[in-house]
Amino acid sequence: METQLPAAGLSMHPDLPHSQLKIRRVRLDTGRENVVVVSRHSKALRAEIFRGFSRVELRRGGKVLLATLLITDDDTLAASDEIGLSEPAFRRFAEAVGTPVTVRPASPPESLEAVRAKIRGRTLSQAEIGAIISDLAHYRYSDMEIAAFLIGSASFITSDELLALTGAMAQAGTQLIWPNPVVVDKHCIGGIPGNRTSMVVVPIVAAHGLPIPKTSSRAITSPAGTADTMEVLARVNIGVEEMKAIVSSCNGCLIWGGHVNLSPADDVLISVERPLSLDTREQMVASIMSKKIAAGSTHLLIDIPVGPTAKVSGGVEAMRLRKLFEFVGDRFGRSVEVITTDGSQPIGNGIGPVLEANDVMAVLGNEPGAPRDLREKSLRLAAHLLEYDPKLRGGAGYARARELLDSGAALKQMQKIIDAQGPSTCSNELGPLSFDVKAMHDGIVSAIDCLRLNRLARTAGAPLDKGAGIRLFKKIGDRVEQGEPLYRVYTFDHPEHDLVADAAAEETGYLVNGHEALQGTTAP
Repeated sequence: METQLPAAGLSMHPDLPHSQLKIRRVRLDTGRENVVVVSRHSKALRAEIFRGFSRVELRRGGKVLLATLLITDDDTLAASDEIGLSEPAFRRFAEAVGTPVTVRPASPPESLEAVRAKIRGRTLSQAEIGAIISDLAHYRYSDMEIAAFLIGSASFITSDELLALTGAMAQAGTQLIWPNPVVVDKHCIGGIPGNRTSMVVVPIVAAHGLPIPKTSSRAITSPAGTADTMEVLARVNIGVEEMKAIVSSCNGCLIWGGHVNLSPADDVLISVERPLSLDTREQMVASIMSKKIAAGSTHLLIDIPVGPTAKVSGGVEAMRLRKLFEFVGDRFGRSVEVITTDGSQPIGNGIGPVLEANDVMAVLGNEPGAPRDLREKSLRLAAHLLEYDPKLRGGAGYARARELLDSGAALKQMQKIIDAQGPSTCSNELGPLSFDVKAMHDGIVSAIDCLRLNRLARTAGAPLDKGAGIRLFKKIGDRVEQGEPLYRVYTFDHPEHDLVADAAAEETGYLVNGHEALQGTTAP
């Protein structure tokens, strides 16, 4: 993304060198961070001077890009008259290879002073938080600087800071406006494998006639996000105008939110937040609510799974989180309903995009083997959303949701949404390599570790490999016999197969009769 820095955002350095170098595209994926590479033997820049600056600015005309500087001795990355741009930097600067650009040391964004103040314990003003979020959305912070803001904010956030953070994040990107007085949406705070209720709820609610423009995330540390799973069935990289047309004709959509640029600063924060395992209540609420406010939702249902290995482990924590969601919703004029659901084990039979998509279509198609837990939870959530229809009598939401599902109307609506979004370019084949994890003794499944199964499915290759993942055969309370499979893991390549097999043998995520007594064996 090209960024336009305000004059107040830069301090010029007339006493420091700056010169022109030609752009070179360097095939390095540096995540969300802009990184540039300069040769130690550069003819235009003295590397020893620039070594004292962690950031540089690139200028061409009115364009400005801030980036982290690396110095290399490898001329294949950057020759003496070149500056190499990593993939994110090259994409955002949007200038052709060989284009001359001016390079000079960059002052840090002025908003970093507010970050330092936050670390020291000061409460930030709305203007200070707005400046930080603007710089984040325009990729002016390094990952280290983002981490500093997150850690400072994790210590404490006041109510006013939470509201300022939510509002600034919502305003930093696209803001959708819909003609309907009631626009519904749902969101789960995540952490539960296979929990693809949105893909069942959206067609049910849309078939009823309520608009539900669902934008979803891709997985960062989990084996699948809703967008990853929907991508097995249809295209999800859809722009704003096309999204509006799809919702107009179908009453709903299931697309990737990143492509419509909703709350872009949140995506930047999440990219650093997840590896650091920083997921405070306030940051979670600001993240979710900013995207829903930007998406134009008027009525929002929040699903908080509660379980020993879920993000929220107990009722008291869930209640505090519910009050935060309701507080922010009230201040921004949104109707917010928060419900707690069972987060003790995975929902559905599959973990990973293809397996989860199969579960969704089985539920929508009322197939005999469709996972009952996914069906029932989806009906419950859809019922809450349908109750927002003023024409529907109170308490009639569940019966209406079940009618739309049982009659095939929801499946028909889903197919309409799929056709409108366009065909998927992803394979829907499962990984050809597999192994089973089997019980070593008779007993009853007493617990399932959701976090562990997420990690195993991710190790298997999901969501990058759509057909990688885990098919569950047993849930909590099910009886198992010695040698009976508890789940099957699918992979595409031998390295992933061996890696996940070793990990499953070490810790499977299942307890039988309260003990870890399982082993992984290769399926024939």
